[in-house]
Amino acid sequence: MDTHLERAPTPHAQRHWPDEGFTRIPYWVYTERDVFEREMELLFWGRNWSFVGFSCEIAEPGQFKRSWIGTRQVVMVRDRDGSARVFENRCAHKGALVCWTDRGQVKDFTCPYHQWNYSLAGDLLGIPLRRGALGKGGMPGDFDLQRFNLRQLRVHERNGVVWASFAADVPDFETSCGPDALHYVDRLFPGRKLKLLGYNRQLIECNWKMYFENLKDPYHATLLHAFFITFGLWRADSESSSSVDGDGRHGVMVSRNAGKKVTAATKEMTRFQGTLELNDKDSVTPRPEFEDRKVVGITLFPSVVLQQQANTLAMRQIVPKSADFTEISWHFFGYADDPPEMTRLRLRHANLMGPSGFVSIDDSEVLTQCQFGAMQAPAEAAVIEMGGRGVEAQDHMVTEVMIRGFYKFYKEAMGY
Repeated sequence: MDTHLERAPTPHAQRHWPDEGFTRIPYWVYTERDVFEREMELLFWGRNWSFVGFSCEIAEPGQFKRSWIGTRQVVMVRDRDGSARVFENRCAHKGALVCWTDRGQVKDFTCPYHQWNYSLAGDLLGIPLRRGALGKGGMPGDFDLQRFNLRQLRVHERNGVVWASFAADVPDFETSCGPDALHYVDRLFPGRKLKLLGYNRQLIECNWKMYFENLKDPYHATLLHAFFITFGLWRADSESSSSVDGDGRHGVMVSRNAGKKVTAATKEMTRFQGTLELNDKDSVTPRPEFEDRKVVGITLFPSVVLQQQANTLAMRQIVPKSADFTEISWHFFGYADDPPEMTRLRLRHANLMGPSGFVSIDDSEVLTQCQFGAMQAPAEAAVIEMGGRGVEAQDHMVTEVMIRGFYKFYKEAMGY
């Protein structure tokens, strides 16, 4: 089914945020191009930290990886002094991409168009024919190389993860996270050396916020995902909590794996398959590896979901492409000191997630349908009142508190 619609933008006069406030989400925030462009400027390129990659991906000097912050492509690279650098992948001369490959190792960067040459940090080192040829042409005598470096970002490298920001005055990473989110970030990245296990990528026909909300929505997970419900990997009758941090922009979902069971709540889980069993139970039998024995999902605004589900660990990087298309780049990882059996489990459990995962495939289809609905009725609004109307932490998952927290922040940050 082709759900993509071509239609005229919603007139500004009709863009009223409902009087109910952050318990409503006007559908025009998912559909309008100028809203999307404003989000890129204020949120993705504003005073926030975005995930760009892992330290182990650029372990040696000159190793680089292309990444994204919103719709802008950036390059993450290890400098000769050992520091991580991030710069925008756009030549200062005529705007061409300087780096044309996703990853590799170089001594410096040279734009293929006119061969302007840059250091690993993005500083302009030289220009061919700067003094002309045969006494003719060339750049003006007062041309200053230092004025035309690549746009260099603020970088924060913490426990094997590289974060970057376009804003020179971005608050420090710890303050931006808030104490609760930071606790769980450090739980997943305690300083153990990381090992990259692989990538997945998918393009979903939905607005980036729909995907971000989806990982702030434990309510749907216990209803939509038959695999989660049936094998007890994530369901409403488990011990759990839902909370917001960082003025509402971040969300923390916590649960305990209850395993396969039947309870009083099961009768309301219509997709629960009580008689379904697997001959190979590896995919549904995680090995406890954290002291607290919790399963945690963190939505860290604006660009990433930190995933710990069963024994699979991943960063889901959100890459907005337009108002109605979003790329998800999955970075699956483990720890360098994992025994072989744990690495095997991480790879097996990765089948829960990704474009065709036992669980994630459900989200891709549902979010496409949600985008279709929003595009048909931009003057209407979603109702977000499950679990109440506030943003206080809750000790269950039958709630939309993290979505409300996000839109409380979003509404103020966007000036609506």
